[in-house]
Amino acid sequence: MNRQAPIQAKTCRDAPILKERGQREVFCGLTGIIWLHRKMQDAFFLVVGSRTCAHLLQSAAGVMIFAEPRFGTAILEEGDLAGMADAHEELDREVARLLERRPDIKQLFLVGSCPSEVIKLDLARAAERLTQVHAPHVRVLNYSGSGIETTFTQGEDACLASMVPVLPATEERELLLVGALPDVVEDQALSLLTQMGIGPIRVLPAPRSSEAPGIGENTVFACLQPFLGDTAAALTRRGARMIAAPFPFGEEGTTLWLKAIADEFGVDDATFERVTEAPRARARTAIANASAALRGKSIFFMPDSQLEIPLARFLTRECGMEAIEIGQPYIHKGLVGPDMDLIPSGPVISEGQDVDKQLDRVRAARPDLTVCGLGLANPLEAEGLTTKWAIELVFTPVHFYEQAGDLAGLFSRPIRRRDLLKLEAVE
Repeated sequence: MNRQAPIQAKTCRDAPILKERGQREVFCGLTGIIWLHRKMQDAFFLVVGSRTCAHLLQSAAGVMIFAEPRFGTAILEEGDLAGMADAHEELDREVARLLERRPDIKQLFLVGSCPSEVIKLDLARAAERLTQVHAPHVRVLNYSGSGIETTFTQGEDACLASMVPVLPATEERELLLVGALPDVVEDQALSLLTQMGIGPIRVLPAPRSSEAPGIGENTVFACLQPFLGDTAAALTRRGARMIAAPFPFGEEGTTLWLKAIADEFGVDDATFERVTEAPRARARTAIANASAALRGKSIFFMPDSQLEIPLARFLTRECGMEAIEIGQPYIHKGLVGPDMDLIPSGPVISEGQDVDKQLDRVRAARPDLTVCGLGLANPLEAEGLTTKWAIELVFTPVHFYEQAGDLAGLFSRPIRRRDLLKLEAVE
C-alpha cells in the first residue's frame, strides 16, 4: 500500500507547531497595571501580594508614591502567609481606608498575585462581599495577575475579561474596539473609522466607568491586541461577534484591519480609499526609510509578549526580514490566524517555552536579531548576539499608520548600533 505524502503547508497557519513545555522566562501579569491604570481614569488596582510585587510595580511604573498613582499593594505579611491572621478581615479594612481617602475611585480591581494564589485567598468572594458593602458608589472586581501559568500581557486580558460580565446590555448595533492603547493612537483609529461613516464606536476599557460600553447580539468587536483571547471569549458569550483580521501593525496590517471593519459596515471602496490613501502613503514611506537596515536580515522570536506572530508578519512582509523561528507563549488561531495566513511557511512556529532548548536553537542559528525578554537579552548580547527587548514593544505606541515607521525603527536601531560598534572597533 502506498504511503500518502504529507500535505505541504503553504502558510504558517497550516504549518506544524512545535509545542514546548519547560522552564519559562517571562514577566508576570501585574505588569499590565502599568498601562491600564493610565487608561482607566476612575479605577484603582489593588494588588494583594508581597513586597516583591510592590517593588516591581513601583520600579516599572516609574512614579513616586506622592504622585497618587491609581495602583497600590496590600502586602501579605508572614502572618497572612502562615494562616495566623485573617487576610479577608485585613483586606476589608485596607479597602475601606483606601476608598475613604480616594472618593474618586469608581472601579476597584483586586489583583491576585503568586503569593495570594499560593495561599488560596479567594479574591472573587472578597470582590462580591466588598461590592455589596461599597455599592453603588464603587464596583469591586477581581482578576489574577500571577505569573505562575501566564505571560505578562495576559494581565490585561484577565482584567478586561473580568469586566465583561458586568457590562450593561444593549440591542444597538455598535462597533467595540477591544484593548488598551495610548490615547493618541486610539484617537487615530477612531478618526479613520469615523471618516468612513462607521459608528457608534465604543472602546473597552473605557476611560471612565460611566462610559462603559453595552454588549448584545448586535455588537461587533475588533481586537486591538493579539493577547485578548479570554476577553474575546467572554464577549462572544454575551452575544457579541468578533471581526477577524490581521492586527494593525504596519501599513499592510492596518489596512487589512480597517478593511475588515469597513466591509462589516458596508463602506464602499471609494470611501475607504479616500480615507486611507494619504496615511497609507506616509506609512509606506516611513517604513521604507526605517527598515533599510533590516532588509535581508534574519530574526528569531523568543516567546514573551504574545505579539510575536503579528510582528513577524510585519517584519517579513513589509521590512524584508527572514524569520527563523516565531515563538509565542500561546497561539490562539482565532486571533492570530489571519496574520499566520500571510506568513509563508518556512519559519519554525513554536508555542510555549523550554528556554534551554530555545537558547540552543538561537546559538545554532546566530540570527541577526533576537527578540526576547529582558532576562535573556544581556546574556545573549554577551555572546555576541544582537537583541531586542520584547517588553518595549508593549510600552511603545506601535499600532496604525502613523506609528508604522517607529515600529520598524524599534527593530532597526539595535542592528544599526551593532554595525556602528563594529565600525568603531575596526577604526
